[in-house]
Amino acid sequence: MKNATFTTDEDRWQAVLARDPHADNQFVFAVQTTGIFCRPTCRARHALRKNVCFYPDAQRAAQAGFRPCKRCMPDKPDPHALKLAKVEHACRLLEQEPTLTLDALAQQVASSPYHFHRLFKSVTGMTPKAWQQAARERRLRNALVQGDKITDAVLSSGFPDSSSYYRKADDALGMTAKQYRKGDARVRYAIGNCAFGRCLVAESERGICAILLGDDDATVSAELLALFPKAEPEPLESDFAQRVHQVITSIDSRAVPLALPLDIRGTAFQQQVWQALRAIPCGEMASYQQVAQAIGKPNAVRAVAGACAANKLAIVIPCHRVVRHDGALSGYRWGTTRKALLLKRESQKQEG
Repeated sequence: MKNATFTTDEDRWQAVLARDPHADNQFVFAVQTTGIFCRPTCRARHALRKNVCFYPDAQRAAQAGFRPCKRCMPDKPDPHALKLAKVEHACRLLEQEPTLTLDALAQQVASSPYHFHRLFKSVTGMTPKAWQQAARERRLRNALVQGDKITDAVLSSGFPDSSSYYRKADDALGMTAKQYRKGDARVRYAIGNCAFGRCLVAESERGICAILLGDDDATVSAELLALFPKAEPEPLESDFAQRVHQVITSIDSRAVPLALPLDIRGTAFQQQVWQALRAIPCGEMASYQQVAQAIGKPNAVRAVAGACAANKLAIVIPCHRVVRHDGALSGYRWGTTRKALLLKRESQKQEG
């Protein structure tokens, strides 16, 4: 958006009220009663219009005697980029140091634990602990695929040295480490188009074991191989092609139920959560808290969110129907845009 859009004070005030991101770096506004100037997108409570004046940049506002806001840092080149850099640095630290605590992490990025926890989650959609856990799981999968001994792979991945580490490794993989390393069973897959982009369908000897959504083939293939390292692409021929077509038809139209056997792999807790998700009627939503209560574990809200994130059967196990307690969409393994489209489609059909 060009500067000309904000040529009048009324234009600028409307941009401040809307917290219009296009207005950042175009001007700053100052509040006469506090002596502070801010970016147009500052999240602080709005002042009265009669107390607000505008300046073309931070330097002019400072020369007029106003102080920069400590929240939006209008005197800094790009405070958002600084925050992103902090989070990126933290991500690398979490991946390199599997036992790093939140306090130690916050200290290394020069922030308080509380505020950095909020910042990290707002940027990544995950808590630092969840990011650290995901990094452990990736290291574990890579070590097992490379043929490391199971105990060595578990410990070198950063899981604690205790009698529970085998259980924690199984939770991370959705199967035993031994099964994962062996490939467990033959998995074949194919990729086609669906209403939500590219759709990968994988099946094992027991049934459909993965339905993954993405924008391109490379992304969904990499996601599958992280789950099933020995999975192989299969030509769309004969009965297999017909089953893939059935899956995609079911995804494109919820009026067509999927009548194929499913190979649902996960921990006992994940299986509980996924069963509860399948009980949510089409066109309705539930909060993570409600799902936790439905499985008889009202305090396991975070664990429920983790189980939703671990879902490998998009739409068939409808984790998209789970939202935050305030109705906000929160995260979705295949993107919040797809989640919004799915919920909109289901609500429209329900109304019809």
